[in-house]
Formats: sequence, C-alpha cells, structure tokens
Amino acid sequence: MTEHLSIPTPAGSFDAIAAGPEDGRGVLLLHGFPQSSLEWSHQLAELGANGYRAIAFDQRGYSPGVRPSEVAEYTDEQLCADVLAVADELGWSRFDLVGHDWGAYVGWATAAGNPDRMRTLTAVSVPHPAPFLEAVRTDEDQQTRSRYMQTFRQAGVTERAFAENPQAFGALFERAVPHDHVREYLERLAEPGALTAALNWYRAMHLNRPVDPVTVPTMYVWSTEDVAVGSTAALATEHYVTGPYRFEMLEDLTHWLPEQAAERLSALLLEHLAAHRA
Repeated sequence: MTEHLSIPTPAGSFDAIAAGPEDGRGVLLLHGFPQSSLEWSHQLAELGANGYRAIAFDQRGYSPGVRPSEVAEYTDEQLCADVLAVADELGWSRFDLVGHDWGAYVGWATAAGNPDRMRTLTAVSVPHPAPFLEAVRTDEDQQTRSRYMQTFRQAGVTERAFAENPQAFGALFERAVPHDHVREYLERLAEPGALTAALNWYRAMHLNRPVDPVTVPTMYVWSTEDVAVGSTAALATEHYVTGPYRFEMLEDLTHWLPEQAAERLSALLLEHLAAHRA
C-alpha cells in the first residue's frame, strides 16, 4: 500500500509517497527532471515489501508548498538542506539515499557533504558531478549531449514552448515512460510557476559548489543509450568514490531507468542495500 504524506520542514511542506513499515530501515528517494516522486512507484513497492521504510518526496519547486520563485533558491546548498530536513522530520539519523537524474546530483552532493548521515548512496543515470563537469568542458560527445541545458537556462524560452504545445514536451521521455506517468508529469508542470521552478535547477547551476569524493558505499547505475550522459563521465566516476563502489552498466536502455527498467533497477537496489547493513 502506498501512502501519501506531507512532510513539514523549515522551507515548507513537501508532498511525498511512502511504502513499508514505519519502523523499517529508512530509504529516501529523489526524483529527477521533469518528473516527481511518482517515478519511484515500483521501487517503493519493492522496498516496502522487503521491510524497508521507503519515502520519495517531490523536491523543491515540484511540491507546491516549497516553490520559491528566485533562481538563487535552487542551489545545491538548498537542495541538500531539503534532504536533511526531510530526514530530520522523519526521525532518521542515518538513512539510505537514492537519486535519479537531478536527484542523483543532489544525492552525490548530500552524501559527499554528510557521510555521517548516509548508510549508502545509489545514483542512477547522472555520475559524480566532478567528472561530469570535466566531460562537459573537454569531451565533445558530452558537450553535444548537454546542449539542451543552455536552452533550459534561458529565461522564458522553454516556458513559451511548453505553453504553445505541452504535449511535445512529452517527447523528452523517449516513449520509455508509462503514458499515465507522462500525463501526470505534464499536468504538474502546467501548474502556476511549476515549470519555471523546475527549470530553476538548471538556472542555478553556476551557483553550485564543487562536490568532494564520496566515502560511503555507493552504487552507480548508467545505461548505454542515455541521451544526456555519455560514457566518459560514467566510467570516470569510480575515481570519485573512496568507499565501496559498484558500477552497473545496463545495455540498450534510455535515461529513464526507474520506469523503463523498473524490475531490474529494484533488484539492483535491494542487492546494494542488503550488502551494506551496518
């Protein structure tokens, strides 16, 4: 059974979905752009069925109760603080952290800066920020893959395109995401200020801090047909994890792994968590 929660924090109340016993080991899941906690539906169910307390929350800008308008409110400092504030409200002194896409970025930054709070990290699709940024600077393939970011960072451009044809925005999901999920994502982005808030994550990138290597047990999952992330940064990520590290490369799958490869990713996640119980 999936529960719907509202989690109060100093920044506002975050919408969330949860599964599993309340006294189970805490697993916090972070969604990516332009999705919501809904993308973790399969993983939540599997984690809950295996005795974990799994919670996915709609992050800053996606939860109506935490939707500031200023770009400076979407830096990694605020995004990581949200993760810790949610965990504090849940009473979790230590927890497992899972992130996809932008959620993976927040996961890397949170784990690097707060290793005492993390039991494990699982990053899906997006590699450690340091090799990714290096690839954007030096790797022609990654530069091509990342050009879309420049469009997203231009004020009003994506908002106007979405207003003119919101259904075209659904092409981002490459037919790899269930239709009912895409419909809900598009409906949420149509809420007043929602799309701009989601795009502010990109527009605040220049304000983000460097991310240190991660010391906690980490699994990174990357797919060979990821349109946004090439192999250069994916393969280099091992050099930015000093703790136990597991790299899983999934063949012939797109960027949207939590939904396209739901069963496979859930199985990998359960293996990773079981291997690090301390």
